Amino acid sequence: MKPKSGRYSGLLRPISYFIDIGILVFLAQQFQFDPVTYFVFCFYIILSWILLSLKSDFYEIYRYTKVTRIFSLTFLQAVLFMLIIFAFFGFYNNLARDPSRIFLYLGKSFGLILFFKLSVYYLLKSYRKDLGGNYRTTIIIGENSKTKQLKSFFDSTPEYGYQCERMFDVRKDKITLEQIFDYIKTNEIDEIYCSIAEIKNVNLNEIIDFADNNLKVLKFLPDNKDIYSRQLNYEYYGFLPILSLRRIPIDESINKFIKRFFDIVVSVLVLVLILSWLVPILAIFIKLGSKGAVFFKQKRNGLDYNEFYCYKFRSMKPNPEADLHQVRKNDERVTKIGKFLRKTSMDELPQFYNVLLGDMSVVGPRPHMVSHTHMYAENVDKFMVRHFVKPGITGLAQVSGFRGEVESDEDIVNRVKYDIFYLENWSLLLDVKIMFQTIYNALKGDRKAY
Repeated sequence: MKPKSGRYSGLLRPISYFIDIGILVFLAQQFQFDPVTYFVFCFYIILSWILLSLKSDFYEIYRYTKVTRIFSLTFLQAVLFMLIIFAFFGFYNNLARDPSRIFLYLGKSFGLILFFKLSVYYLLKSYRKDLGGNYRTTIIIGENSKTKQLKSFFDSTPEYGYQCERMFDVRKDKITLEQIFDYIKTNEIDEIYCSIAEIKNVNLNEIIDFADNNLKVLKFLPDNKDIYSRQLNYEYYGFLPILSLRRIPIDESINKFIKRFFDIVVSVLVLVLILSWLVPILAIFIKLGSKGAVFFKQKRNGLDYNEFYCYKFRSMKPNPEADLHQVRKNDERVTKIGKFLRKTSMDELPQFYNVLLGDMSVVGPRPHMVSHTHMYAENVDKFMVRHFVKPGITGLAQVSGFRGEVESDEDIVNRVKYDIFYLENWSLLLDVKIMFQTIYNALKGDRKAY
């Protein structure tokens, strides 16, 4: 199983934030504040801009977004930001400036911001059309008037960056789904577009399972079949309605910001208030218990199946099976101090460093050893769905009785069910609940904590 492929620029949105905020901060010099007031004003507009942008979806611009959408978003952002700026001067009466200067500041700022936004928008379109970059490979399953229209859309609008490699007529060509799946894997297809009118329900479920287990984006051309019973997300390509299979709340910008902010705050508090003094104490006991390093690092699979090093306090004697076999009950590899660490889940505390780095989250699906992940990906249905979000130090499955050693197929199947429920129903309140439930379980003692 390879990491999820993609031709996406993860830096584009942060760079856009940086440039827009830079424009606002630079032009704010025209108000001729003293240094302290200028710093306060800049802090105010930066924080306000970020929060407003997350709420208004100002940076939610995609390859199929129309230019009119950019203008409407900019207009809405300008109106709301204007109110925020006037609120600042209204609160600090002693800093009052002539309204004409404020409107001039806003006009210059949003003129440059809109110019930059449109420049990037059209440069990317030109890059896709003329140089063939920033593209996504697609296939279409089913052949009818709607799929032909979609194929024509992809072929006639290269500026959107979709390369349709093939359209499968499953009725006339007598091609099997297995052949289609092999084609997708061999040609590293990014997105699958499926006409529901051409597919039987039983085959539709096979396609869904394949997309889930192989981290492929699956979208539908709708009709009146039972796919509507699922939680779907509408998008429009031109005048064509397109359905996305799964909407993950954490993918929304405001939720992503909230979760990351929560992760940073919790991890910093734990690292500063707990691990700063606990690490030296535990290091002494770990060293006295057996020879070896204080910390143990192991490769795990995280977001989009990418590998990272997961850190723990070493609870076992150094052994060649550490990366192959899970700890079993009464495992002779576990040291005396290791039993205590594992029983109280304290061995997991160094993973707050992973959270701070951004490899993990405080709450999320627990990552497995790479060797086990490969095995589960091949044998456990929908196991790969867990990798649509960052792995966590604790998770819903763990507080629901499915932590530790996988003793039977039922353990891993139920773990996957809980993890999928979590990513489809995420909320900050759910994270807080899971976190406190984890602390309670650690104090009470978990039968599978060994």
